Amino acid sequence: MDLPANPLRDPQDRRLPRIPEPCALVIFGVTGDLARKKLIPAVYDLANRGLLPPGFVVLGFARRDWGDGDFEQIARAAAEKHARTPWRDEVWARLSGNIKFVGGSFEDDAAFDLLAQTLDDLRDSHGIPGNAAFYLSIPPSAFPVVLKQLGRTGMADNDRSGGWRRVIVEKPFGSDLQSARELDDLVDDVFTADDVFRIDHYLGKETVQNILALRFANTLFEPVWNSHYVDSVQITMAEDVGIGTRAGFYDSVGTARDVVQNHLLQLLALTAMEEPTSFEASEIRQEKLKVLRAIVPPKDVAKDTVRGQYLPGWVAGERVKGYLDEDGVPPTSTTETYVAINLAIQNRRWAGVPFYVRAGKRLPRRVTEVAVMFKRAPHLPFQQADIEMLGNNQLVIRVQPDEGVVLKFGSKVPGTTMEVRDIAMDFSYGEAFTEASPEAYERLVLDVLIGDKTLFPDAAEVEASWAVIDPLEEAWEGTKPEPYRSGEWGPRLADKMLGREGRAWRRA
Repeated sequence: MDLPANPLRDPQDRRLPRIPEPCALVIFGVTGDLARKKLIPAVYDLANRGLLPPGFVVLGFARRDWGDGDFEQIARAAAEKHARTPWRDEVWARLSGNIKFVGGSFEDDAAFDLLAQTLDDLRDSHGIPGNAAFYLSIPPSAFPVVLKQLGRTGMADNDRSGGWRRVIVEKPFGSDLQSARELDDLVDDVFTADDVFRIDHYLGKETVQNILALRFANTLFEPVWNSHYVDSVQITMAEDVGIGTRAGFYDSVGTARDVVQNHLLQLLALTAMEEPTSFEASEIRQEKLKVLRAIVPPKDVAKDTVRGQYLPGWVAGERVKGYLDEDGVPPTSTTETYVAINLAIQNRRWAGVPFYVRAGKRLPRRVTEVAVMFKRAPHLPFQQADIEMLGNNQLVIRVQPDEGVVLKFGSKVPGTTMEVRDIAMDFSYGEAFTEASPEAYERLVLDVLIGDKTLFPDAAEVEASWAVIDPLEEAWEGTKPEPYRSGEWGPRLADKMLGREGRAWRRA
């Protein structure tokens, strides 16, 4: 029975938090790193902030011989170690009675039957009227069998459950356009399209969402956000770490499939999209989709793309080994750990503006940023010696770490001469706001439980992104990546790619 709306609650009052209906979060692969380091801590942080309903259950599923108490102890250890908010025993005490576990393999029909029965039992024990979200924190190869089990048992059926049933799918969503379409068909056959949430955790970051606020809440930037004033855009995702223990996964995927197809193309779409008519999820996704479909891959792949693979070197003062020396990597591997691509967007706003996208591992430091490089003034009435230190105006959105925005522009140096050089105005989230930014998974898990799809790419976006990457992967087939020493900013060819057009990478 639907409860009447609270007449004293004003929907415009931003002090009132969004709180989901009573529901369960079912986590498949609950023993993995993602669940322990991100999902369980996110649940604790949401509870600590008062954003979960009293009727809320975390239900873990994995191949373990555990009881509810065993899982609760492991979940507590994960939350204590990785939670963002301060630890409070009273918060965990409320959560601990709502943590349950079902053991079994993905092929085990009896285990899934027990899971379905456990969800049904929550109606009486916890007052949860059939609402459940299923988080697939598992390898992509296991998606089909789990989805089929959810379909077989009826756990994905909204009508049968008497509430809502949603599924959360981690990237990579497919390995190419064809496999993505096949997976889309399978997911949509089990769940309705509206109940599928494809997670790209970058979209949960406050600074990524701030791209929209920066552009559409201010008159300062939008008039110059086009090819008349913008020279180029650089999108960088640099990591100082190697592949760690992910060799089995990473060597079959590579950097382009791992982060460019999803994270960086989503950043590009948010940077380049037109203003939506409203901030409804469908309107924002439609504008992003227009950008993704307008992307033109390089005609000369050898000239306008660079693939790299890290060699041994020094990072942050420590000696590190090369990619081919990592445990589990074949000695003849041609998988890239670095990629730089020159992309064009075929529309009126961005015609002629190159979008340089690069990502890599074992680079000098960890940073993700979007840098909008503006054209130089058409005429500079200064002595050449006075402007040697003057570069392009830049608007830099730092996604991580040190989240914030930097505006670089020219200013006179104090003194008797008219010397002009670059200075920076720096806005930092940590200094401007008293409240710390929530972790991306906090926001995204909450949005799933509420049913808000604004920050989740739909199937059309995923397919449009693969349509950009697939031709590049085909052209790279049979080629070897360029070597670069760990601790350097990628292969020298990446610098030459921009140098041919009179540009240089911004040193992030």
